[in-house]
Amino acid sequence: MADTIRTEVKKEVAAIKKQGGNICFAAVVVGNNPASLLYVDKKKKACEEVGIEMQVFSLKCSEDRAKGDIVIENAGGEDFHHLQNELNMLLDKLSKDKKINGVLLQLPLPLGLDARKAISFIAPEKDVDGLTEQNFGKLATEQDGLVPCTALGILHILKTSGVDVAGKNVVVVGRSNIVGKPVSLLLLKENATVTVCHSKTGNLTEHTKKADVVIAAAGCPNLIRSHMVKQGVAVIDVGINRTEKGLVGDVDFNEVSRKASLITPVPGGVGPLTIAFLLKNIITCFRMQNFG
Repeated sequence: MADTIRTEVKKEVAAIKKQGGNICFAAVVVGNNPASLLYVDKKKKACEEVGIEMQVFSLKCSEDRAKGDIVIENAGGEDFHHLQNELNMLLDKLSKDKKINGVLLQLPLPLGLDARKAISFIAPEKDVDGLTEQNFGKLATEQDGLVPCTALGILHILKTSGVDVAGKNVVVVGRSNIVGKPVSLLLLKENATVTVCHSKTGNLTEHTKKADVVIAAAGCPNLIRSHMVKQGVAVIDVGINRTEKGLVGDVDFNEVSRKASLITPVPGGVGPLTIAFLLKNIITCFRMQNFG
């Protein structure tokens, strides 16, 4: 599915270049989180493959890897505020640069930095991740705007696989702004009956057992087990969890695959679609800025 989308984007980019246009995309990374750097590298390679120019801007910070997180030293002090301001100004500068068509802030940010504040400096028409208040508001009110890439990828998987969610019970496990909330809004637009579960949900199994479709995006390894789903369920696993045995999703694949009519693997499932729809969003940004 991702290859098909990339091929389409490559043709669109070639047509734009033939008309004298150039598409440029900027990504901002704070710190040296290995996962973030890996994701940015994958995005850069994907852009190169389709002919999109990608610029990476890196901001350095002090690190404390004791808990696997990047922490700003003396959070709340002068250094912390300086880094936040530097980040805000960089995003504002990139948003105002007419040569740059799309801007992305690689998340998560180091602990202590305000992602919401930083994202507010990204111009809505360059918001390839669909995370600004303007684009999120458009999604909630069913207006045309930029939508988070993973949410678009999930819906594409379901539609391409012939899963009609209209009138179906869909359970979304996770309520993040990047996946849980936006995919819930997309599914509501498709007339699904959506239940959003999260860490405070009392009896998760009670909800997932009734679901025709389960979308797991909680960031908890092997959270969804066989006894929690019904026969024939469609399962989309968004989780990427690093364990001693390697990468695993939020769904116990070996167990649940025996009951599911459709299930995505980890890795190699939703991830490639996320990058493919990032490329499509960059094209959308270019068209919005040049053709209205």
